Parts: sequence; C-alpha cells; structure tokens
Amino acid sequence: MKILIVSDAWKPQLNGVVRTYEHIGRVLEAQGHDFKVIGPRDFPLRFSCPGYKEIDIAIFTKRRLKQYIQDFAPDEIHIATEGPLGRTARKYCLKNNLIFTSCYHTQFPDYLAKRVAKIIPFLYRLTHQLTVASLRRFHNKSSAIMVATQSLEDELKQWGFTAPMHRLTRGAEIDIFYPAKTEADKTAFQDLEKPVALYVGRVAIEKNLEAFLQMDWGGSKVIIGDGPSLNDLKAKYPRVVFAGKKTGADLGAHYRSADIFVFPSKTDTFGMVLVEAMASGLPVAAYNVSGPKDIITESFLGVLTDDDLADAADKCLPIAAQKDRRHQYANDHYTWDVAGAQFIEILKMSRQ
Repeated sequence: MKILIVSDAWKPQLNGVVRTYEHIGRVLEAQGHDFKVIGPRDFPLRFSCPGYKEIDIAIFTKRRLKQYIQDFAPDEIHIATEGPLGRTARKYCLKNNLIFTSCYHTQFPDYLAKRVAKIIPFLYRLTHQLTVASLRRFHNKSSAIMVATQSLEDELKQWGFTAPMHRLTRGAEIDIFYPAKTEADKTAFQDLEKPVALYVGRVAIEKNLEAFLQMDWGGSKVIIGDGPSLNDLKAKYPRVVFAGKKTGADLGAHYRSADIFVFPSKTDTFGMVLVEAMASGLPVAAYNVSGPKDIITESFLGVLTDDDLADAADKCLPIAAQKDRRHQYANDHYTWDVAGAQFIEILKMSRQ
C-alpha cells in the first residue's frame, strides 16, 4: 500500500506528531508498505512560526503539493495536521473526490486561546469557540478521524464532530525506556537532592508548567525539553534544573534516574511521555483530565488529582512497583507495532 502523510509538523521538529509518524512509518515500511511524509521543508517558501522558531510554516504550496501527490500516486492520503499545508491537502482531496483520513493530535482551541488570553484575557472563550468551529469544519469532511483516547472522542463529539472516529494509540521504544535495576543505574541525577521529580516535553504556556514549578517539593525538579517559554522560566525558577533537549538512550537514562514523573498539562490529547515514563518504571502525578485519566488507570501507575498536583506527587513516592508498571505498559499494548496495525486498519475501514 502506498501511504501519503501530509503534515505541517515534520522533521527537524521534535514533538508528538513528528514522533508518532516517524515510529508508525518504520513499522509500516518493515511490513512492505510505501510510506511517505510531505512536510514544510519540502517547499521552498516558508517562514518560522512567531514564538516557535523551530516550527516552519510553508506558504504557496498548492501547485507543488499537487505535483507531489500526483507523482507519488498514493493509495491512501492521511492529513496529520490542520495547518496551512494540511488545509491545502484537504482542498485538493475534496476538489478531486479523493478519500482522506485525518487525526486530532493537538488541542489547538486551548493552545490558541491561552496565547490570546495572555494579551487580552477576555478573548479566551471567543478564541476557543472560533477555533473549535474551524477544526470541526476541517475534520468533518474526513472519512475517519484518528483519536488517541475515549475521553478525547467524547469531547470531540460534544463539540459537534460527526466523522467516524477510531482509536490510534501511541507507544514507547522498549529498548530505550526501561526501569533502573538498582540505584547504581540512576546515573543522570547523582548530584541532585533526592527525590527527583521529572517533566519531559515542550516548554510552552499550554503545558501548564508553572503548576509543577510552583508546587512544594522536598527534592529536586528537572525539566527536559525546549520551547518558547524556556528562557523566561529559567530566569523565574533558578533552583529548577533545565536539562535541555534529550533524545534516544540519553533520554532513557534521564527517565530511569528520576523518582517520579510529573505531567502538569491539562490540554494534551494523549501524552506520549506518560507511556515512556510508565515503560521506565516511574509513577506519574497528573491531573484527572483527558490523556492521563485514559492511561493512569490503576493505582500502582500513579496518582491523578483535580487540583493539588503537589499532593499527587507526594503520594507517588511510596509507589514502587516498577515491574507492575512495566507489565501494564505491555498489557495495554502501548507499542508502535500495535499503533501501526491500528493505523492500517483505520485506512481500510475508511474505504468501506
């Protein structure tokens, strides 16, 4: 099968969207599928997104994208994002009566509303409503919407999304993310005061990081990642360790060197880092919202809270069942092989 992915988020960016299709692509190529991603770097005219210099926005893409699609002649077209490139691909598919699938990866209504409200607070609700309406129009022409969790599907249905929805899970690389066998294996934070509370992800306003940074904690706090809020938060919280971007085996070593994982976001559609933390044996402290509540489903996996993140973090410390968390990771099928199989099945169902 020839599968074309059109995404406004692609390499050299490093985020959940990029990692999802990078891993699914490897699985599908190993199965003999022809898997191609078209991203912003495939177009000569582009600019950096304001506030996100690492994100490229491609412009005047219509003619070149049309040629890419015709040259590749895909059996399936999947539109991963709702940005300018994704919208151009959607228009092309509708104009030419081509079936396409889409995926709801990012809570843009809350992301955009938070940024607008930072300047004009009373515009939060209006911005949120207008963004929901735009995304609803975008996805309702899709033959199938891929969603990560049941709670996300429920929310989208409440917003009036009517296209068929199907589950697309996420995974973690088990050869990179695994528990420390002894204290000697925890090499990344040897010089820090224990216990170590870890966050991994984008450093940006929508991640609600100040809830983590402000919480009472008797040990050290570590943030791994980069983003537009990094410099401001480093200046505001000098006692917090900002370790920068980590990947591969180095990232795995940092996970298993921590004592707990803290996930303060209230807007993620899944939270791939939760699966990585779980595979690394860490208990998770998070809010009881879409994403965490779909993944942290057993008491030995972590603690969810409605409003007190510090209390949830403290309650995580006695939870020491690393093997149980690792086992739960395997039993819940949070693997890229499973995600790849789901992806292919959704493409097939979209044709029926």
